[in-house]
Amino acid sequence: MIRIGIVGYGNLGRGVELSIMQNIDTELVGVFTRRNPETIKTLTGAPVYSMDAAMNMKNDIDVMILCGGSATDLIEQSPAMAAHFNIVDSFDTHARIPEHVANVGKQALASGKVAIVSAGWDPGLFSINRLYASAVLPVGNDYTFWGTGISQGHSDAIRRIQGVTDAKQYTIPVEEALNQVRSGSNPTYTTREKHTRVCYVVAEPEANLEKITAEIVNMPNYFSDYDTTVHYITAEELAEKHSGMPHGGFVLRSGTTGVNNETKHIYEFSLKLDSNPEFTASILVAYARAAARLAGEGVSGAKTVLEIAPHYLSAKPIEQLIGELL
Repeated sequence: MIRIGIVGYGNLGRGVELSIMQNIDTELVGVFTRRNPETIKTLTGAPVYSMDAAMNMKNDIDVMILCGGSATDLIEQSPAMAAHFNIVDSFDTHARIPEHVANVGKQALASGKVAIVSAGWDPGLFSINRLYASAVLPVGNDYTFWGTGISQGHSDAIRRIQGVTDAKQYTIPVEEALNQVRSGSNPTYTTREKHTRVCYVVAEPEANLEKITAEIVNMPNYFSDYDTTVHYITAEELAEKHSGMPHGGFVLRSGTTGVNNETKHIYEFSLKLDSNPEFTASILVAYARAAARLAGEGVSGAKTVLEIAPHYLSAKPIEQLIGELL
């Protein structure tokens, strides 16, 4: 059995707990939190510990799955935890992933641990499909569209702004742009032309709404490159109308083959998710299995999804996979 610890118990942490229940070779040792452990009741009755207690349980845990936000949590937590544990995280600030890999990798190499970073669906499964598509169709263009759905990372980034008590952010693809890509016309788009972002924000009673709006729409790596609309609503309206966590998206490559590149091809991979955190959590658990196996082989350092063979993710032996899937 692969013994797993969960760091952080929000939507993603709860999703990891549920995913562990579905995987026959994983078990949950416990949840680690910065909050008072006595205030948290897990879905499965798993024990809850303070973050400090993790250092006394190094021999009890094979892999720590880190479920904090990318904006402020994982950038610090992942290197710190990789100094003591094999870890998996879902760091999703695309522009900072090379920096994150380097920082986490330094600690993981020094400790002899495996750290799988930026595992999710984008970055993650979408990244793998961009690689496959561009390798198969070297003459062509990549396109990625997200949504319509709620982004956990972007919503978390808004909630970190002073004066904000809660928020949900929807990413919406521009339908006309998506249809043009599917036509094989190989259009060129700016980031702003492919998506819009819509934010629903619950603010403190005396908060400066103009200041909050300015912080949101000008936030680098999150909103500054997009047309972003901010709506202020009550907590009751947010709970009533925006309590779900749907998401999804599309990876496309429009490529050509032939003597004169006259033959058109469209590679498309898509996801439609009722629960973004539960699906992302399921990916993290699969990569926790990979981390445990790599550690067992003596591998150390930071790894991304692009470097890990697919069979490491499955509970089935490779011989069975070959018989069933090839």
